[in-house]
Amino acid sequence: MAFYQQQPFYNPRIPFSGQIQGGLQDGKSIILSGRVLPGANRFHVNLQCGSHSGADIALHFNPRYESSGYVVHNTFQSRCWGSEERKYESPFPQGQTFTLQILVEQGKYKISTNGRHFMDYRHRIPYTQVDTISVEGMVELNSIAFQNPAPYFPPQPAFPGYIPPQAGYQPQYAAPPGCGFPAYPSAPNYTIPYKTVINGGLHTGKNIVIHGVINPNANRITFNLRYRSGIALHYNPRFDERVVVRNTNQMEQWGTEERSGGLPFQKGQPFQVTISCNPHHYNVFVNGKQAHTYKHRYSKLNDIDILEICGDLKLTLVQA
Repeated sequence: MAFYQQQPFYNPRIPFSGQIQGGLQDGKSIILSGRVLPGANRFHVNLQCGSHSGADIALHFNPRYESSGYVVHNTFQSRCWGSEERKYESPFPQGQTFTLQILVEQGKYKISTNGRHFMDYRHRIPYTQVDTISVEGMVELNSIAFQNPAPYFPPQPAFPGYIPPQAGYQPQYAAPPGCGFPAYPSAPNYTIPYKTVINGGLHTGKNIVIHGVINPNANRITFNLRYRSGIALHYNPRFDERVVVRNTNQMEQWGTEERSGGLPFQKGQPFQVTISCNPHHYNVFVNGKQAHTYKHRYSKLNDIDILEICGDLKLTLVQA
């Protein structure tokens, strides 16, 4: 079954309330990217049954920063709160950027924080009644995005306009300036190579979220953050060398490679990458853990407006 893909809410003002077009379905994800304000005491994200005052709240996700920090999960029904479910962990530090993903399943919500599974919350109100998301408290958001259930495609699907490569063709990924993108539309189905526009370019606090699976026989994969005439961040996991190479390409010249930090990816395994843009550097999180930091060599962040992904992987979610 196909569902209309709702456009994200970009830079929504807090407090925020917005419609979830088409409601929730099994397999649908909501991805929030933003920053907890310094000195925050709490904020919350609600999945609601309506936008009016007193509406039922199917999921109340409520980080609190008293004492050592914890997260409250609850449901508000018939103007009464239910029993709290608390997790005594603080996944989003004050003053730091974050990504929150809520995945709808038949029996529960699966909640992930910065690419790492945080907890499950069993439905107390049918998710089919939810049509509104609201956010309030000491937080700022870059985007609220919606990912519909992934359609199934058989191996090597015949996409419209796609011309299969000739027999014996082997793509080369030896750190090329670009990813060699073919002239057929790839974005809707996350085909590889993949290319998309970063809405509004990069800025401090912007997070880019990429989920996928590494091929079992992977050699190399590449994530490029591009501007018009170069690559601001070339992030290149190499399984043949057991290293992640980071670099910048300006005026068709590569700079000095950075190779420290190991290889936090495994062949044949799923991965979750978050690239967080900070004032002076990028932080790259892999499977919820910070893997690499890369100082800006190209500092005109708003010019950086293209994300490229190529190599030996399959994509399941890209939020740029």
